[in-house]
Amino acid sequence: MLAVPAMAQTRLSPLPWDAPPAAPLIARLRAGGMVLFFRHADTIGENCDISFRVGDRAGQRNIAPRGRVQSAEIARRMAALDIPVALPVLAGPVYRARDTAEHMVGAAHVVVTDSLLADDYAGPRLGWVLDEHRRLFAEPVRRANRVLVGHRTPAIMVAGDAVAGRAFPEGGALVIEPRGGRDFRVLGIVEFAPQPGGGFHAC
Repeated sequence: MLAVPAMAQTRLSPLPWDAPPAAPLIARLRAGGMVLFFRHADTIGENCDISFRVGDRAGQRNIAPRGRVQSAEIARRMAALDIPVALPVLAGPVYRARDTAEHMVGAAHVVVTDSLLADDYAGPRLGWVLDEHRRLFAEPVRRANRVLVGHRTPAIMVAGDAVAGRAFPEGGALVIEPRGGRDFRVLGIVEFAPQPGGGFHAC
């Protein structure tokens, strides 16, 4: 597993996009070459996962109506901030990740990949899924910013305690500096469309 630098283990706090401490992160994103790993949008009020089968929408926790609105607002906010996005956006196949990406940029601009599968859907492939997260976090980005949509727990397993606890809310994004190989650094967590009273489902 990737050795996360000791300084990265300090628990991060999610920053609204317009908070002064977020300004350096926004500037890095405007310049491109970064990775934005979004946790799926708001699911408050939705049922918990039941079947843990990828194609079973009824058996999954889906994004809430306000999660669909949040997803579109994320895209609008990023465009207003002149943050370039490299297409296609990559999303995990569990519907809450896939739907978030499709409401952000449209289904035609999304590629669904098992590389961003949720941990509790991965079964014996979990090691491969985590390695794919590391690869996507670390691979250099040649233009714009690589945008990924997935789930909180694989990010914690790969990036460490810095993004654990209540650091990474639904709809939030890890701002990641890719360094090649399997090396990356999480610079911070930004919320482009914070939801009052939201961010963490009870499941």
